[in-house]
Amino acid sequence: MKHNHQHDNAPAPQLVPVRFEFTHPTAKTVCVAGTFNHWQPETKTLHSSGAGSWWKETLLAPGTYEYCLVVDGQWMPDPQARESVPNPFGGRNSILIVADSAEAKHLADAENLPLKNENQTKTKIL
Repeated sequence: MKHNHQHDNAPAPQLVPVRFEFTHPTAKTVCVAGTFNHWQPETKTLHSSGAGSWWKETLLAPGTYEYCLVVDGQWMPDPQARESVPNPFGGRNSILIVADSAEAKHLADAENLPLKNENQTKTKIL
């Protein structure tokens, strides 16, 4: 009898909706490739919404991912990404952090809470 090394009681990670957006006035094709799709750009082709705007909605498990946009065959970091890291090819990979929905809600709520300090009692994070 084979044993499953995964725990039967362990819940599967909840997938979180993620939307990639990119603007490039002359692009013919835009894809996204990263650790979430084994660096296979053809599996995540962005849709054109006209006027150089591209988008793709997908579901990802919570975690931290590296990725690049592939614009007309050219690999590049996402200009909208907040973080990036060097890659082995001399370029940069963008970083995507996907929080689980409970964590994302908590962070969104925390951004609107007032901070207390010695000088002021009602300061908000901007």
